[in-house]
Amino acid sequence: MKRRWVKWGGVVLALIAAAPIGGYLWLRTSLPQTTGELVLRGFAAPVEIMRDGNGVPHIFAKNAADAYRALGFVHAQDRLWQMEMMRRAGAGRLSEILGEPTLRADRFMRTLGLYQLAEKQIQRLPKGPREALEAYSAGVNAYLANHGGAWPLEFELLGHAPEPWRPVDSLLWGKLMGIRLATGWWGDLTRARLLRRVGADRLRELFPAEPLGTASAALEGLPLGELANGIPDWLISDSASNAWVLSGARTQSGKPILANDPHLGFAAPGVWYLARLVTPNWERVGVTAPGVPLTILGHNGKIAWGMTSTGGDTDDLFVEALLGDDPTRYLTPEGPKLFRTRTEIINVHEGDPETLNVRETRHGPVISDILAPAKFIAGKDRVVVLASTVLDPNDRTAEALFGINRATTSADLIEVSRLVGAPLQNLFVADLAGDIAMIVAGRVPIRRAGNGNLPVPGLHGRFDWSGDRPRETLPVTRNPANGLIANANQDPGSTKSGDPLSWYWPAGYRVERIRERLGSTRDHRIEDSRTLQMDSYSGAARRLLPHLLRVEPRGPAAKTAHRLLTAWDYRMRRGRPEPLIYAAWLRHLMWTLTADELGPDFAAYNRPRPRFVVAALTKHETWCDDVTTTPREDCGGRVRLALRRALAELTERFGEEIEEWRWGAAHRAVFPHRILRHVPILGGLAAGSIESDGGDHTLNRGQTGGKEPDPYRHTHGAGFRAVYDLAALGESRFSLATGQSGNPLSSRYMEFLRRWRDGRYIRITGDRATLRAAGADVLTIRPRYEGIKSQ
Repeated sequence: MKRRWVKWGGVVLALIAAAPIGGYLWLRTSLPQTTGELVLRGFAAPVEIMRDGNGVPHIFAKNAADAYRALGFVHAQDRLWQMEMMRRAGAGRLSEILGEPTLRADRFMRTLGLYQLAEKQIQRLPKGPREALEAYSAGVNAYLANHGGAWPLEFELLGHAPEPWRPVDSLLWGKLMGIRLATGWWGDLTRARLLRRVGADRLRELFPAEPLGTASAALEGLPLGELANGIPDWLISDSASNAWVLSGARTQSGKPILANDPHLGFAAPGVWYLARLVTPNWERVGVTAPGVPLTILGHNGKIAWGMTSTGGDTDDLFVEALLGDDPTRYLTPEGPKLFRTRTEIINVHEGDPETLNVRETRHGPVISDILAPAKFIAGKDRVVVLASTVLDPNDRTAEALFGINRATTSADLIEVSRLVGAPLQNLFVADLAGDIAMIVAGRVPIRRAGNGNLPVPGLHGRFDWSGDRPRETLPVTRNPANGLIANANQDPGSTKSGDPLSWYWPAGYRVERIRERLGSTRDHRIEDSRTLQMDSYSGAARRLLPHLLRVEPRGPAAKTAHRLLTAWDYRMRRGRPEPLIYAAWLRHLMWTLTADELGPDFAAYNRPRPRFVVAALTKHETWCDDVTTTPREDCGGRVRLALRRALAELTERFGEEIEEWRWGAAHRAVFPHRILRHVPILGGLAAGSIESDGGDHTLNRGQTGGKEPDPYRHTHGAGFRAVYDLAALGESRFSLATGQSGNPLSSRYMEFLRRWRDGRYIRITGDRATLRAAGADVLTIRPRYEGIKSQ
């Protein structure tokens, strides 16, 4: 793939070098028209799109359908390539334009069959959400039909023009997000690999807060590592977010304040797009997702809502046994059954089409077929199948989001949240009447046996799903006496029957910090929540460092590091050396304690895990022994060795003056462009990069990537932050990581990056007169002909 991009990058750069002015001016015709007037088919009445000084569109429409059409139009103006990539990724059609390197991703997505699921789902949608999707598609297509000049740079590089938008394309966004946030199946695969490596007892020590199932003979001999490597990286995402809501009794305004910052992997352009839609009957303000007509997170003048990932285990891996070496049948409690099959043709740019034979069982699609089937059939007679709530053809999540956008009270949102299928989410809400709530929304399967933490045999039906937890039994917290609801992906509570939603929950450092800071406040302001979202205090470091600092340092460098960390305030500030020393020490300690036992599977477990390290140093000290050497090592020696390795690494990178080291020099928030990163020079220009605060366990999430040669790079965090005061929703604050535009030639492409890093938020408010007076760009869309029915 790199050779191809080098070729095209060279062509583009040669053209630009040969005719710099002409080439630049031609490419700039891909930028949107933001002023003047357009006459377009499909609109029922005039619409004003007023872009404020931050490039945020305020859409003033006379009816709902035109508002959705205008949103589709501005999404296409600013994020067309992102929309194109989203629908092609969801449909398994990347290789048509990108060639052989994306075949792995296309095989997996075709196997899941998300596009077929979306087509079935759209046929069942009620009139309201279906018409919203249709109007949005009409707006996107109005842009495509009337665009003149160059397409965005990525299209021109590939010699590709976008196809018309279809309503089913919009549904793919939710399916992709569901797969990314459904981390249970990926955890099952990871634990299965580690189980085979170290056995059940030691596996329980690797996951000290998680009860685990027992080993199954069904796992023996399966190439689980190859299967894990065959799954596209961009589908494997940590699901993390913060949210809290305080009642009016705890705030200065006397009305609730709700704060929310969802965390996802970083890329350019970012996931979110800020927009405001106003009609005579309603208003919506917040973040949208390019390709989707609805506000995902925000307020509508009556309520404000946010989300965190619940983390419930809503998917399982089943190992199905074949009927001998017959690839057409598998075994069930009722006897052999035929696989459901379909044939997918994957067209490949500059290559031959590939035929993929997809098999499905009663549990779901056979994901092991993304590898050569012979790897599983020859002498193994088993396949691996994914069961997931994301793959439910009767999913009603799009209908639920449509209802959330229209809700006017917390009770309305709670009621419509019963329609959510996948992904399982914690919905936060506050309304003008002062009600606050958090509800767990989504499908939660009931397992006949087991806890779903490891792949299980599908032959006898013992581990089958027998239905879903009744929606009314899922946890709900409403108007608590202490006036505070907070969640940072910790356990939201069991169902009313006492059944847990999952067996694994991340360490509670972030939610502990929220409660610590908000525990006694009685005059909370919107600025206080903004400050808390930017908090870089590491509770993990506070817990772990005393165990490390007990070991007496040896040598001048170790003594300097020990002195700095002893006086450290545990804040992961980019200008200080202590966070860098701490992060490197923990990183090397993870390697020192586990790499000898885990061998080739170390990468599957490798991440900063303070809970495991504390347990290894205090309870399970056998991890301190290096099994590859004869002498028995103790924990003190391993802690010193890890520090020595960490200091050697940092000295090589940043010099010998330890006190001059800076966390930000290694911890940069990087937003790579998924396509242009492969093009020389352009890749660097199209990426956002900035030194940042925070760490893996801070509220201001600065999760590191853990991969060489840049192990401390900030790869995952809050791409969007918002704080809403129900006393004055127009004063709500918003922060976006990158910019409104997805076009690298636009001044709006990375416009927000420094403000996002520094915690400077914007407001999205104002009537037409106020926006005009402030110098907003105004684009008026007029219908080409009258007679279209309004909604």
